[in-house]
Amino acid sequence: MKKENSLINRRNFIKKASTATLGASGMLTVPPSTFLHSKTDLDEINIIGPKKGYSPQIGTLVSMLNWMRAEILLPIQGLSTEDLDYLHDATSNTIGAMLWHMAATERFYQIHTFEGRKWGDWDKQDVLDWEIASGLGDKARETIKGNNLEFYLGMLDKVREKTLKEFSQRDDEWLMNVDNDWFWGPTNNYCKWFHVCEHESNHNGQIKFIVNRLSS
Repeated sequence: MKKENSLINRRNFIKKASTATLGASGMLTVPPSTFLHSKTDLDEINIIGPKKGYSPQIGTLVSMLNWMRAEILLPIQGLSTEDLDYLHDATSNTIGAMLWHMAATERFYQIHTFEGRKWGDWDKQDVLDWEIASGLGDKARETIKGNNLEFYLGMLDKVREKTLKEFSQRDDEWLMNVDNDWFWGPTNNYCKWFHVCEHESNHNGQIKFIVNRLSS
């Protein structure tokens, strides 16, 4: 019964979040769409494997990205702007900054793997949108504040929609392509995008730590 209730709560939150993203404004406004993807069945969120609309391995990667994103968003439902701006200590990052940082990281991997650009090769708009959040630190602590949850959900959703669209246009051969010049050694696109998933998992722990401090 406990597992069934958890799954129901998970589905309900994802459905609510899909409408919340529509409240973001400016360059972060997103079109009406499902929170995860139009081809993702919420009843299959816990099924890791190939997905309709993608090559087999890319679909498996998409299922992992979707699962991790839902896991990230569950503990932050209902957080206020004050909660999102809470700074645990002078060297910590706020939840809001980490959410923006996750979107910035995903945007970098889009630029790199979809557009063939190198590290730091941002255009002017990307610099304005993502540079501070990408680096976090003091600048992020000073400037990333005052935004509500819908702002960050809209940002994450817009970036993810582009990722999924690009994935749908590629195949497993592209996913397995090896970059011999990657800075940590020979790395294929699969590993690079799995790192995006792992990166969110890392911040998931940090976010949950802060949420627990807020409720204590």
